[in-house]
Amino acid sequence: MAKPTRNAEHENIVRPSRTFFVTTTTHAGIAVLQSDRNATLLVDVLRTCVAAKRFDLHDFVIMPDHLHLLLTVSGDMTIEKAMQFIKGGFSFRLKRETGYSGEVWQRGFSEVRVNDEENFDNHRAYIGMNPVKAGLASSPEEFPWCFTNLARRKAAVRAEIH
Repeated sequence: MAKPTRNAEHENIVRPSRTFFVTTTTHAGIAVLQSDRNATLLVDVLRTCVAAKRFDLHDFVIMPDHLHLLLTVSGDMTIEKAMQFIKGGFSFRLKRETGYSGEVWQRGFSEVRVNDEENFDNHRAYIGMNPVKAGLASSPEEFPWCFTNLARRKAAVRAEIH
C-alpha cells in the first residue's frame, strides 16, 4: 500500500509560536491605568516580560480602563501564562509600590488568534486608533501610552545621546 502524499508543510501544521490580539479590562472598569504613574508601571512590566523572553510584544495600547496587546508566545508558553505574567506582575507591583488596595483586573481576558499578515495589520490598526475613537487623542501618534509613541520617544533619546 502506497503512503499518501502530504499536501501541507510540517511547519504550517505545527507552529511553535502563536500570535494573539488580547484585550483585558480593569476591575469594574475603574480607570486604574489613567495616571502616568500607573501606565508607566505597566509599560515597565511589559518591558520586563519581553526582556525575560516570555513573549514578543508587537504592539499595545494602554487605555484608562483596559489594555490591548498584540503578542506572540512561543511553543512552551501559553497565552494564559503570558497574561498571568502581565496582569499578576502589574497587580503585585502596583500594590507594593503605590499601596493600591483594590482589585486591579477583571477576571480573565479575551484573545483572538492572529493567523495571517492581513489579520495582524488589522489588529495593529485597531490598537492605534483605539485612543482616537475614545476621544483621548486626535491621532495615534499623539497618545502617550502606545507602542509606537514609546518606541519613537526611545529612538529620539538614543539619537540625542549619540
